[in-house]
This record gives sequence, structure tokens and C-alpha cells, in this order.
Amino acid sequence: MMTLLPRVRHAIDRDELAPPGSRVLAAVSGGSDSVALFHVLRQLAGECGFVFAGVVHLNHGLRGEESDADESFCRALAAEYGQPIEVGRRDVAQLARDERVSIEVAARRARYDFFADAVGRLNADRIATGHTRDDQAETFLLRVLRGAGATGLAGIRPRRGPVIRPLLDVRRDELLAWLASLGQPFRTDASNRDLRIPRNWVRHRLVPLLAEQLNADIVEVLAREATVLRDEALFLDRLANDAAAHLETVLPDRRIRLDARALTGLPVALARRVVRQALGRTENPQFHGFDHVEQVLALARPVGDRSTADLPGVRVERNGSGVVLYNRGTSARPAPSGFSCDLPVPGRAVIPDRSWAVEAGRERRVPRQLIAKQAVGGDPDVAFIDAAAAAGGLAVRSRRPGDSLRPLGLQGRKKLQDVLVDRKVPRNERDRVPLVVDAQDRILWVAGHVLSEDARVTDSTRSVVVLKLIRNGEEGDEA
Repeated sequence: MMTLLPRVRHAIDRDELAPPGSRVLAAVSGGSDSVALFHVLRQLAGECGFVFAGVVHLNHGLRGEESDADESFCRALAAEYGQPIEVGRRDVAQLARDERVSIEVAARRARYDFFADAVGRLNADRIATGHTRDDQAETFLLRVLRGAGATGLAGIRPRRGPVIRPLLDVRRDELLAWLASLGQPFRTDASNRDLRIPRNWVRHRLVPLLAEQLNADIVEVLAREATVLRDEALFLDRLANDAAAHLETVLPDRRIRLDARALTGLPVALARRVVRQALGRTENPQFHGFDHVEQVLALARPVGDRSTADLPGVRVERNGSGVVLYNRGTSARPAPSGFSCDLPVPGRAVIPDRSWAVEAGRERRVPRQLIAKQAVGGDPDVAFIDAAAAAGGLAVRSRRPGDSLRPLGLQGRKKLQDVLVDRKVPRNERDRVPLVVDAQDRILWVAGHVLSEDARVTDSTRSVVVLKLIRNGEEGDEA
């Protein structure tokens, strides 16, 4: 078995996490995993060819003096090794109250918003977090207990936008042993022992119990299962997107209508995925599990006398031949007017109504398979464009009269209106589709749908910009 550092280097190369020349930040909380990550990146930077660009630390303000001590520790660690550090502060408790979510959800949102900002300010390409094999297994179990589908059970991804997780092949105990061999101290967060927090209960009670009862390396079993499901989930998502294009309509007041007969005519696995995606588009961040999805499907079937269901933050109604879903807090809000905002590279543009965001990251090395991916199609929410097309800057905007583009693979131009009709985008949804444009206002990507010939990656491309469409509620439970 490879030792720790070669194994991490293998993961970085395999998943293309930090190409040569890229600038990588380490997200350091002060805990053992993130401190180990700091040293791993510091030691592998020269060997892998990336630049270790510094440290970022977010003070959540949840534990008073202890939080401040974590911040001081991280500042001292960065100073000891001559690394720059950027520190942010967020009142996570107030954020949780304002958004009516748990402390854990609010803290996760605050972290990833801070990460996205830090990447742009520090001119970095990536920000690494210290998620381990154990975190992957714990996330899998948490989502099983909450009734997640295959997408949820796919667990923590090695890369999501500019965020990378190079330690997903490494166990937590290995990192602790490695830190001990270096004589490197770290901070211990007492709240990690609070069994009222679901992740802590899974970590300290459920995982040890399963390992003992099954006499198996349960962490490894669950982590491998997550990897298999991640590959399968991407395929199933494409099928669900195709099905939704035929049976889903976005109404003028932003409610979502599903054709009941068409929905129940689908294979049940596909119907569940269509419903889960529709729930995600209600712009409600609360978790919806198996039972919630089944309630929607039950209303779609022509049996029983129930006509409504109340899910977390979402109201579902049987209305004639359709099932209508809407966010109870925002259903009466009017559809957004036109929008336009800059898209930094790297960085993120958040669409004003917050139902979408577009992320951009830079790849200095151009994998040859990118050219083939454009031709055969990949994840519709990810696009690779020639960095030369972004040289003057990028922006994200809504459609305007007269918009047109050269869709990939076609010789002539095509009206954007015709593209959206061909893609079966509902009429009332078309003004909400984000368009990534260049400095000349040429459409480079109809986000989630079509790439332009003006942005094509070719054999002469020197670097690429990776664009990703983030739909509301996609961030997941990734600790």
C-alpha cells in the first residue's frame, strides 16, 4: 500500500485536482485533518507542480474565546512556515436565525461563501479542504438515514468548482499518526463530541457499532459505495433532466407544475429523481428525503382523497391533471426582471433571485479529453471554454431581444429563442436561464444547455476556464 503522501499525490493526479502551475489555498480550521492538509500541500507543491498560495480560516464565532484561540493557532501556523493567511469572521448563529436553518447548515454555507470570495481575492485557482475517507463514510450514512437518493448517496465529490478534497483516500487515524510523527500539535473542538449533532452521533456511535457488529472495515465499504453511486448518479440525472423537459412547467408565479399522468408513467426510480429535482428548484434550502418524495408521488396517483401535502418549506397541491409545488415563503414573489453581473475568474456570480449561481475556475493544463467531451456531451451543468475567450472578462446576464449564438457543432448562428425552444425550456423559465458572455457580449454558454463555437477548446488552446452552474440546494451535507 502506498504511504500517505504518494497516495495523496495519486489522487491529485487522478482527479486533476491541482494541475501544474495552479495556485492552491488550504482551508485550515485548526483541527487535525486541516492541519495535516496544510503540511501535505506544503510538501507536495513542488513535486506536483502547483503553488501553495496560502491559508484561509473562517472564525464562526460560535465558541467565544475558543474560536478566537483557533484563529490565533492558524495565524501562528501560517507565520511559522511563511505562508500568507486570510481570516474571515461570520456570525453563524445570527445567520442560522435569519435563514431559519440549523447551525450546521448555516456554518457550511458561510464557509463555502467565504471560500469562493477568498479564491478570487487571493488570485487562486483552488481551495483545498481536509475531508477524509471517514467523512465520506459518515456523509453516506447521514444521507441513508435521511432517505437520500443516489445523488445524495454519491457523497462528497473530489472537486466542486474551485473546492478540492485531496484527502478523500486517506483515513483520519492515518493523519493523526502522521501529525504525531511530525510533532505537530492541533486544536480540538469540544463540540465535535456533542452527540446531539447528527454527524457526531454517526461518527462516535453508529460507525463503531457497525464495524463491531459486522466485523468489517465499514468506512472503506461505505466510501467505495459512494464512489460507485457518484458515477451512476450523473447518468441518472441526465435521464431525469430529459424526462422533466417533457412533463415539468414553471408557472408565472414561479410554482412548478408536474404532469401527474406523465410522472406516474415513468419508472419509479426515474419518477423519484424528477420529483427530487423539482423540489430542489422550489428555491427552498431545507432537506427533502424519501418520505417527502413519496408524498409528492402519492398526490400524482389517481387514488386516495388527499389533495395537498406540506413538506419542509414547500407546499404540494394536486390541481387538475397536475401536481404543483411551491416554496411557501416565496410563492407570491414576482419573477425576477433582467439581471447582469460580473463573473470573476476564478470566482462566482450569484443570480439576483439566488436560485442560480455560476462558478468559474481556471485550468492551466488542458487535458486532451476535454476536446472529446465537448463533442460527445458531459455533465450539462459544467462547461469548458478556451481561456482566450474570457481574456477581456466574463459576465452573466439574462436574455435580451435579438440574442443569438453559434451552437457548438453548427456552422451558422441561431436565435437564442430557438435554442431554448429546442431544449424544451418552459416559456416562463427562459428569462431566468443564465447566459455567460464575453467582453463583446457574445454568448459563450447558455448555462446548463448549449456551448458556443466561440468558446470551443481546440488543440491550440493553452488554458481553459471551467464553468459550473450551481442550482439552489445543491451544496449538500459535506461538513
